[in-house]
Amino acid sequence: MTSEGKVVLTLGERGRPALQAPFNHPADVAIARNGDIYVADGYGNSAVHRFSAEGQYLMSWGAPGTGRGQFTTPHGIWVDDEGRVFVADRENNRVQLFSPEGDVYGEWGDLYHPMDIYMDRGGTIYVTDQIPRITMFSADGRMLARGRPASGGAHGVWGDSRGNLYLAEVGVHQVTKLCRRVPNG
Repeated sequence: MTSEGKVVLTLGERGRPALQAPFNHPADVAIARNGDIYVADGYGNSAVHRFSAEGQYLMSWGAPGTGRGQFTTPHGIWVDDEGRVFVADRENNRVQLFSPEGDVYGEWGDLYHPMDIYMDRGGTIYVTDQIPRITMFSADGRMLARGRPASGGAHGVWGDSRGNLYLAEVGVHQVTKLCRRVPNG
């Protein structure tokens, strides 16, 4: 959609997963720097689908399971400026990292049912999970901090240009804004 709300591209058709391959029930979408579209197809399907910026289907990867490159509810997805695809593999309690072609780079654990992923301009990666908490990682996967800033748990996370975070809390039906503190100079 444009910022005015005009629909410019639709992938699939709501309520018709069997007729709209490769989808079953998508959970999240991410856009790469080159415009490619990645879809975490997590409910009823265990796959990531890749489309061109124009919506042409390019490929899919993943299968049900617990092994490398397999998923149990791929829920959140993010693509960084280097093209790495981060997938919140919710029921496997991890974030898996992939190349744009689906090659496994690795995984980050010590999460409980990760829900969503957001990366800020500085390269810090935020992962929400069902504890409920939010974990901050460096780009190389080192845990930087962890906390429980909201009571309802964040199903989704996003940020703004000032470094503030917005948590979509399902249990309490609200969006919570976390304001970045500016150190005193």
